[in-house]
Amino acid sequence: MIIDLLAAANSGFDIEAATRAYLDTLQGPARAQSDAYFEGGYWLILWGTVASVLVDWLLLHFRIAHRLRAFGESRTRRPWLVTWITALGYLLLGYILTLPWAIYTGFVREAQYGLMNSSFFDWVGEELIDFAFTMVIGPLIIVAIYALIRRAPRSWWVWGTGVIGAFLFLGIVISPVFISPLFNDYTEMEQGPLRTKIETIAAKYDIPAEHIYVFDASKQTKRISANVSGLGPTIRISLNDNLLNRTSEPEILAVMGHEMGHYKLDHVWFDTIGLLTIFGLGLFIVSRAGPLLIARYGQTWGIRDIADPASMPVIAIVFAIYMLFATPATNSVIRTAESQADAFGLDAAQEPDGFAKVAMRLSEYRKIEPGPIEELVFFDHPSGAARVRMSMEWKARHMKDPQIVVPDEGYLDAK
Repeated sequence: MIIDLLAAANSGFDIEAATRAYLDTLQGPARAQSDAYFEGGYWLILWGTVASVLVDWLLLHFRIAHRLRAFGESRTRRPWLVTWITALGYLLLGYILTLPWAIYTGFVREAQYGLMNSSFFDWVGEELIDFAFTMVIGPLIIVAIYALIRRAPRSWWVWGTGVIGAFLFLGIVISPVFISPLFNDYTEMEQGPLRTKIETIAAKYDIPAEHIYVFDASKQTKRISANVSGLGPTIRISLNDNLLNRTSEPEILAVMGHEMGHYKLDHVWFDTIGLLTIFGLGLFIVSRAGPLLIARYGQTWGIRDIADPASMPVIAIVFAIYMLFATPATNSVIRTAESQADAFGLDAAQEPDGFAKVAMRLSEYRKIEPGPIEELVFFDHPSGAARVRMSMEWKARHMKDPQIVVPDEGYLDAK
């Protein structure tokens, strides 16, 4: 910060005034809508947890989980198969009972705020694809966790964290090639000056750029985004058509520099390790609190012990409540990596005003100026204000004779 102030003083460049020039372009109804959308999301975290816990409590109160496990035991004596059958029923019932909440949060609310481009039936189709994956992968994870509970009643949470990590790693590797194309069409970016500039930035940092893909996110949403995804042979750079069509070249390069930062700084490992640490602590709490709840209410619920597959709702309730209180930690892990990628992207693309503009565009669905505690608790990315300020600080340090830019009126209007 001292260096920034000295640089600004030497150049006559006022970092705060330059930051405010951008922030003040979001005013009136647009700012009110941005704040309302994002602040409403705070309550969605709470009410989403309440909905989840309520569904699991119903499955316990009416002994539905007990009946699912009993049905499995009537068909086979193999513990893993009983668990698999119970998991299928549990996930299916959970999906059906929470579907109204999913429709409201995933479609209705997005449409109300003008962020949804999909028709309802298209949205439902994609939800069903996602649910199909859940019904394949979810029972496998659950079977593995319960096998560990049976074999290591006290330490299963350690090995369970490893199982979750293995599935996360598998998802990272296969998602770009086998999963993402089920939802969007990916085509090679056309050759041209913009692609050449992206390749030049990538080459400067030895980032693989043989393939740069554009995907048609505009059929689903107005949101702009890009990513460097995959590992090893599945690594690819992708940007959505909203970014390509709704922003300027400096903005696109700034975003691509940010995404390359995630790759170069190994954020896939940073995020995975950080989140697994949080998940592991949650499983530890489940391993201690779950048996206590079952000892007290198990007979009423029809659950024998924590190794009984009928205990799935108990595990889910404890873990859901834990994750609610862990929200600041999970957000901080991700936000830390995002901030590091921001700094890398500014160095890589050298487009501070481009990055400031795109940070302002994200106000469509992110509150632009939260309070410090608010940002710490609820933001999984740096706020727009923080990003604009970082851009202006970079500009003061690195650009010769930096000038305050007052963006054109209406540049934030939807395209």
